[in-house]
Amino acid sequence: MRIVVCVKQVPAVSQVSIDPETKRLKREGVQAALNPFDLYAIEQAVQLKENLGGEAIALSMGPRQAEMSVREAMAMGCDRGVLLCDRAFAGSDTWATSYALAAAVRRLGHVDLILCGKQAVDGDTAQVGPGLAAQLEWPQVTYVSMLMRADGDRLVVNRMHEEGYDEVEVDLPAVLTVVKDLNIPRVPTLRSVLAARRQPVEVWTAAEIGADPACLGLDGSPTRVVRTGPPPPRQAETVRLDGPADEAARRLVHDLRMKSLL
Repeated sequence: MRIVVCVKQVPAVSQVSIDPETKRLKREGVQAALNPFDLYAIEQAVQLKENLGGEAIALSMGPRQAEMSVREAMAMGCDRGVLLCDRAFAGSDTWATSYALAAAVRRLGHVDLILCGKQAVDGDTAQVGPGLAAQLEWPQVTYVSMLMRADGDRLVVNRMHEEGYDEVEVDLPAVLTVVKDLNIPRVPTLRSVLAARRQPVEVWTAAEIGADPACLGLDGSPTRVVRTGPPPPRQAETVRLDGPADEAARRLVHDLRMKSLL
């Protein structure tokens, strides 16, 4: 089985600022780390490779420093690392990012499965995985919490939702986005970390993946951030309900229903 796992380098801090001119996150000078949800996708890719044989490839898009996150995936057991790095990619929204990743997958050739974390913690859109499936016209299953069965042609997975889970059978090739319930990511050994540092990471440009420049970057992104600002402060309100407990409880339920909170 040939598996691609998509990884992203994100700010390692919860508080980041936004450039008032570009309306984009300021990443310069901010400590970066591998997106936490991607760890579970990497672990699943490596487990599948170990159980079924094949190859696991870590794929990312970003500046040269994003190579660190690709190497972390390789230290966990991925066989290859590919980084899409080109000024043409700068400012890409989720649609343009999905387009570029799909072009890279096509260049890789035959791929059976793509794994992604359910979302990146910097944007929280959860759109790149489904967007990648749409670009490739592959079936997708999101919020995968358990892999029940796998063979060369199909997977059976549990898809988490608010009321429990669905058991889904999906034919390959397919795209899965995974949640943290899926597994416990391994901790790389010192030997694997050192080996990953020595192993080359392939760096591909927009031209090398055959991407249309009009579909990349800010100009190729249909999303436009017009204005940013902090959310309005919450208005704290305390209401005291006096009287017997049963009467106070009825009044509380009534008030909550009136405010559409129940």
